[in-house]
Amino acid sequence: MEDLIHSILLALHNIALVGCAAAPFYNRNLVLNRSQYGAKLSYKLDKVVEDTLQGNAPYCIAFIITLFVTGMGIPFNHYYFHGAFREMSIVSGSALAIKLVAVFGMVAIMILIFFKYNPLINKLFATFTENEQPKEEQEKLFFQLRARRKRLCEFCLKFAIIVLIASAFLGFGVH
Repeated sequence: MEDLIHSILLALHNIALVGCAAAPFYNRNLVLNRSQYGAKLSYKLDKVVEDTLQGNAPYCIAFIITLFVTGMGIPFNHYYFHGAFREMSIVSGSALAIKLVAVFGMVAIMILIFFKYNPLINKLFATFTENEQPKEEQEKLFFQLRARRKRLCEFCLKFAIIVLIASAFLGFGVH
């Protein structure tokens, strides 16, 4: 039973890992493709970009929660069946510490994006219309906010890559 629970937790954990890495990767790709049109509002294009980027937020939250819950569940599964946590090698312990720092970095970035930048961008975008060019200062602010969010997403992608790499080293045995 322990192995079955471990396998289920690990499978869910791996899916969450891929999701945590894929979301910032594809969001970055979308933003880079949009940037080829310059910092001039194109209402329909920018609406699709915003709807896509901000529509991914629930998935990001679900992936990070799944990552954290399953990541905690794996060692507690072992504890439940053996009455003790597994000993970890220095490599595994270091990888776990690095992975946790990266996950918490991703969470901090998500909080900034979802609760600070996205609402500001939404509020500003709501003042734009398809048939009217926005005021220059509003348009400038819109693209400044997007640029800040993009930089944060770049960090999130780096953290996601660190999480993926660190995960590969968690299996090192005690030496």
